[in-house]
Amino acid sequence: MSIKKNVRQSLAIIGALCALPGVALPADAATLTVSVGQPGVPINRGMWGIFFEDINFGADGGLYAELVKNRSFEFPDALMGWREQGTGAGATAISAQSRLTIQTNAPFNSVNPHYLRIQAASPAACGAVNEGFRGMGVKAGEQYDFSVQVRKMTGSPQLLVELVGADGKVLAQEKINKLPADWQLKKVTLHPKTTVAQARLNILVVGGGTVDLDLVSLFPRHTWKQRPGGLRADMVQLLADLKPGFLRFPGGCVVEGHTLANRYQWKTTIGPIAERKLILNRWNDEFKHRPTPDYYQTFGLGFFEYFQLCEDIGAAPLPVLNCGMACQFNSGELVPLDQLDPYIQDALDLVEFANGPVTSVWGARRAAMGHPQPFGLNMLGIGNEQWGPAYLERYDRFHAALKAKYPALLLIASAGPSPSDQNFQLAWAKLRVLPADLVDEHCYANPPWFFTNAHRYDNYDRRGPKVFFGEYAAQSDRTVSVKNRNNLECALAEAACMTGLERNGDVVQMASYAPLFAHVDGWQWCPDLIWMDNLRSYGTPNYYVQKLFANNAGDMALPLQLTAPDGIKLFASATRDNATGEMILKVVNGGNAPAGVNLDFSGAKKIAPRATVFTLAGRSGRDENSLTNPQKISPETARLKIPAPQFPYTFPANSLTVLRLKITK
Repeated sequence: MSIKKNVRQSLAIIGALCALPGVALPADAATLTVSVGQPGVPINRGMWGIFFEDINFGADGGLYAELVKNRSFEFPDALMGWREQGTGAGATAISAQSRLTIQTNAPFNSVNPHYLRIQAASPAACGAVNEGFRGMGVKAGEQYDFSVQVRKMTGSPQLLVELVGADGKVLAQEKINKLPADWQLKKVTLHPKTTVAQARLNILVVGGGTVDLDLVSLFPRHTWKQRPGGLRADMVQLLADLKPGFLRFPGGCVVEGHTLANRYQWKTTIGPIAERKLILNRWNDEFKHRPTPDYYQTFGLGFFEYFQLCEDIGAAPLPVLNCGMACQFNSGELVPLDQLDPYIQDALDLVEFANGPVTSVWGARRAAMGHPQPFGLNMLGIGNEQWGPAYLERYDRFHAALKAKYPALLLIASAGPSPSDQNFQLAWAKLRVLPADLVDEHCYANPPWFFTNAHRYDNYDRRGPKVFFGEYAAQSDRTVSVKNRNNLECALAEAACMTGLERNGDVVQMASYAPLFAHVDGWQWCPDLIWMDNLRSYGTPNYYVQKLFANNAGDMALPLQLTAPDGIKLFASATRDNATGEMILKVVNGGNAPAGVNLDFSGAKKIAPRATVFTLAGRSGRDENSLTNPQKISPETARLKIPAPQFPYTFPANSLTVLRLKITK
């Protein structure tokens, strides 16, 4: 058994021993009383959700399983990700063997007109190589489906398709014979016998001649739900395991763009893959200290796929649309109010795309993509992280039009990037009057802010609007620092604040950590909930905090009272699960020493003799997970003997504990 396992089991045993009759705590021990006999306050069972943005190679190069970068040659540098490749004795004189050029004459698809022409002067194999997204991850024994639109211009060439390791060793290869004279889709399947994280793809012309290529693609056969051209299964599984109440998409600042010309437009992300229009990813050059000049959005993961993903993992869809404002951290470009109607129409059309009958214009588009049933959209974000009078004016126009046609649709407005500045105060004052259904609050701050703000919502106005705590994450160093770490201290600080969100679940309807994904070799922002490379992915301690809260949600927030000696960092919330009849207690001990607490479930006539306890703990607040030790900090599960409605319990140092107890009122 590993040392890690021994430590965790010891923690669970300590807690169990402290719950036994006759094991007394000091007179000055903390006390936690939960009023289980009171009705409680109804809360949103789906309050814990997911925020997705295509940052840190979260979509292209991440969740979207395509392995070929710049597959349609539509990057501004149309050969980015590609280079010439030769083999054999002539490999050192590639330019004499072949020439790669970008053409637009008689393209495969006029929407994306660029394609690659390989002119091979030698009968030896030579052509083009694609580097992938920081390499291509391939696994031994799995299948990889290659496809390409191809036409032969001169000669009688063949195509040799290879997966090659960083050392040049061929991992798998197949030939495509009898190339057509006009554009045609050709496919082969590659079967690598070695697992490699940094492979590349060679497309070589054999026999000499001229060949045109477009929409070059390589997908693992094994995707989420085995969908061709789908999503990375391991990454989606981590999302499904969260059991999220909602999925917010597609961002994030990518919604806004540097300028309005580069904003996210949902209508260009649906329909045939070959006709989805690429744009620059806003995170391409945002941080000079983390440049990513090869970061673009191809929209293989578009709005249809987002809705489909929501359905797959049981999350309510929460799309966020541009409100006629570019990112205020960049150009801050505004659409004049008298030119805002097309943006508002896009929002109205999106609701029809998601929910409309197949006889409607946009409902028919959804049905044509294979989903005649509505997606059940019931909420929509207007703008991402905008602020100021210009935003409020535009939100007002959206609100009027959307509520007139869809009065039951919940509209979410922005309070800006800060949780307390003048723009935040202005937004709340105006949005109470408009009114908004929910106000989206954001906060990136150090752990002390999250510990201190566990009581932030205790005194919020219960009459509304409600709160969507839409972006938050504790920063171990400072915001935008490359030194930020996903360590246990940050995770527990977030958990402490989340107990306050849950206790005030009648005010805070939804909450989501941000950002979601990060590629270890291609990130721009940290910390992040889930990290991955080309083959593996893992959840951080922050991920397991989110999972414990979402997997142990409730329907009612129960009143509780917690008193603790000075210097003890304890935070708690309690909910009732109506379906199971269980009381769910969540307790955070943010200190470096175990904390004894006298638990009192006031009003309980009967308590089941056994309970389930989940413990997330570590030796130090600096503990982290990694690709090589992905579950160093992860929950341990134990059964706990309960002696009576009142009993002592010791919560481990640096821990989040979840107790599920069956109680009769």
